[in-house]
Amino acid sequence: MERTPLGEADDADLLARHVAGEADAFGELVHRHRDRLWAVALRTLGDREEAADAVQDALVSAFRAAHTFRGQSAVTTWLHRITVNACLDRARRAASRRTAPVADEENFESLLEPHESAEAPAERDELHRELLAALATLPAEQRAVLVLVDMQGYPVAEAAAVLAVPEGTVKSRCARGRARLLPLLSHLRTGGGADRAGPDGGRNRTQGTSVPPAGTEQGGGDHR
Repeated sequence: MERTPLGEADDADLLARHVAGEADAFGELVHRHRDRLWAVALRTLGDREEAADAVQDALVSAFRAAHTFRGQSAVTTWLHRITVNACLDRARRAASRRTAPVADEENFESLLEPHESAEAPAERDELHRELLAALATLPAEQRAVLVLVDMQGYPVAEAAAVLAVPEGTVKSRCARGRARLLPLLSHLRTGGGADRAGPDGGRNRTQGTSVPPAGTEQGGGDHR
């Protein structure tokens, strides 16, 4: 039976073919997902070299551990979990970075639009540098959920799957992380941050996945 070309195979098939010894199958997986893995790592760590090293660590781990994949989640979720864990390991080892100091929840969300263009203007790049510096002051676990939910646009349920934690934990970490960030980023509001939301006045987030306002208590949450 003729096999599906690598470029047309689904992720699970590619991973199975890698485990079976097909030389280029894992490379196709990397090609498909590396950009988003890189974006998660960069926004979690705030340093290009650290992010590159984290992604490399994650891909080596995934390459070696492919035989352990049981199909209980999507391959992309599995890859993101490995990448986030690699980032958290590095973040926990890293010294706390200094921060450069959105006054409200809506403004904060508008500043964290997912899928930022690589050709953003210099002002937007500076904004992201300040956001990353502020994110770096958070505990690694809170930083990871904000990157996934607010910057990458993941639904809460999918972020929970990536991090292997309950949805309530994702919600409470987001709320607590936002509560810590808002005072650090309040000066950005005067720079027109509220005008950076999309044409509908809000973020590009899947309906029904919103995180509660900062300070909201969630059952089953995490207090870190």
